[in-house]
Order: sequence, then structure tokens, then C-alpha cells
Amino acid sequence: MGNVSIETIMTQEPKVKPESNQLAFGTVFTDHMFTMDYTEGRGWHDPMVVPYEPITIDPAAIVFHYGQTVFEGLKAYVTEEDEVLLFRPEENMKRLNRSNERLCMPHFDEELALEGLRKLIRIDKDWIPNVAGTSLYIRPFIIATQPYLGVAPSKTYRFMIILSPVGAYYKEGINPVKIAVESEFVRAVKGGTGSAKTAGNYAGAMKAQEVAEAKGYSQVLWLDGKEHKYIEEVGAMNVFFKLNGEVITPELNGSILEGITRKSVIELLQYWGIPVIERKISIEELYEAHRAGILEEAFGTGTAAVISPIGELSWLDNKITVNNGEIGTLSKKIYDTITGIQTGKFEDPFGWRMTVEY
Repeated sequence: MGNVSIETIMTQEPKVKPESNQLAFGTVFTDHMFTMDYTEGRGWHDPMVVPYEPITIDPAAIVFHYGQTVFEGLKAYVTEEDEVLLFRPEENMKRLNRSNERLCMPHFDEELALEGLRKLIRIDKDWIPNVAGTSLYIRPFIIATQPYLGVAPSKTYRFMIILSPVGAYYKEGINPVKIAVESEFVRAVKGGTGSAKTAGNYAGAMKAQEVAEAKGYSQVLWLDGKEHKYIEEVGAMNVFFKLNGEVITPELNGSILEGITRKSVIELLQYWGIPVIERKISIEELYEAHRAGILEEAFGTGTAAVISPIGELSWLDNKITVNNGEIGTLSKKIYDTITGIQTGKFEDPFGWRMTVEY
């Protein structure tokens, strides 16, 4: 499958590109997209780069009724030497296939998808913004397209990749955020779809987010769905805590998404010789650590922000401040190092970068 040629159809109506310093997140899309179809009995076929345009899909398509869809998120960066870099894209494709497995969707050839992505980026290279902090956001996704109202896996699918130039996540510098510990809603439970990157997880999380924002909080800290005591994720990010010189992150348990930034942070800390442990950590333990004066830093990790420091937590109206509401030394070092590797400013001892050849 990796030897399949990818057909290209160029747009006849190029769009006006936005200024790099005027970009928001996920509102502007490039001229082209990658598409590939799946038909039961035939497999994946017709990989193409085509003009970005609306798609026509049957109103009875399974994606609309039973939510059979998975997605990914990653970024491309352009260096001062005009090189285009991707950050661990093979990990995104592996995870997309893991999500497929959970949603009863067909496995795809990861190298073919990566080649489709590289070809798409080569064509739309001029869309990559070059102002500090900006990047090209990449959204691969797969939807079930069979028109059928029976509850069963689709027999047809469409794989697509779209691109969006995005602005700097932190326009005024990294400021720690206030987080509400969620005591009513849950994001996922073990055995559910929490470890897959699927749309329903995000739709189900919006209510808690809405309630938290109305109270002045940026995000929610999710607790486990069974005992409602163990920390899982923060918003749509993985979460880390530095306690007495040791970094702790909730272990992967079937309800937590295996983040690629999470994986990178763990590997980076191990490389630096900083103790990092994946284990259960309860919200009570965290508050006890704060009372004991050993909760030193807390931060979320994810593609969009890389690192999002936590400055305040509120649990059952008990508020605690982390590191005086300031970004921690380690959080800042992780952020600087990962973004430095992503943008080509730092050495990459891990082989995380992939250069898009022209």
C-alpha cells in the first residue's frame, strides 16, 4: 500500500492568505486537503490531494447518528532556514489507528497517510506562518460514510487531512490558569472511549467546561468516573504534578488519552534524570501535598499549548494556589525545550523531528 501513488488536483481558485500576526485558532484553512476512501472488501483506495471544499455526504451516514469518527491533531513548523518540520507525526498515526480499533473502524497504512500529509504540506507550504509561536495545525480525521440507520460499524469511510495556519497560543506569555476540580460530571470511564480520540468525548466534556467558565475558571480537572477521587486529565490535556522534586502523572488506565506531548515530557524528564512516575494520584493526596508545602508545580500538556501551567485549583470550594500562581522553573524549561525542538532552534537528541523534503 505504501507504493500507491497519490493523485493531485490543484485548486483553480487560491484563497487570500491571512497575515501571520492576525491568526486565531482553527478558523482559516488552506487551499488543499488529503482524502482517501475505504470500501469493505476493497480496503483503502484513491488517496488524493484535492482542493479544500465542502464534502457531500448522505444524511443517513453513520457518523451523524452513531458517532463513528476519530481524529488527531499535530503541527508543522517552518524554520529560519525555510525547512518544514513535523513533531513525532508517526505517533499521531499510530494513535489514530488505536482509536480506529476502539471504534470498530478499519486500520489504515500509516506510512501512506504520512506520505499524503507530506505531499499536502509541500503543496500548501506557503500557508505555514513564520512569526514566532505560530504554526500550521494539522487535523487528520476519519468519518463513517455508509448511509444506514442500523447500529453497526460502517462499511465505508473517508479519511481526510485538513490544514489550518494558527496563531501563537500564548500571545502575552505563559500565564498559569485557574482550574475547577470537577465533582459532578465525568469525562470517561475505564472500558469506555476515553483512551480513543473520538468526537463524543469532547462533546460530553463541554457541559462541565461551560459551568466552570461561568464561575471564572479556564478548565476543569477531571476525576475518575468510578470513585471520583483519582485525577485523570485537565480539560482536554494530560496533567503533571511536581511533588517534592518528583514529577507524577496519572497512569494510563483505559480512560486517559495517551498524549504525544505527555509521552515527550516523560521521555524528556527521564533524559534529564528527573524522577518521573506514572501512577494513581488522588485529589486528596494533591491537597495534602499542598498543605505539607511540597506541591511545587502543576501543568497540563497537549498539542495546542504544549505546556499549560496551573496556578490555582478549586475543589469543593477549597482553593489552593500553586507556586504563587506563577509558572514553575521546570514547566518553563520543558516548554522551552519542546518548542525549541519543534521549531528547529534546539538540538533533537531523540529523533522526534521529521523534515518534510521538497
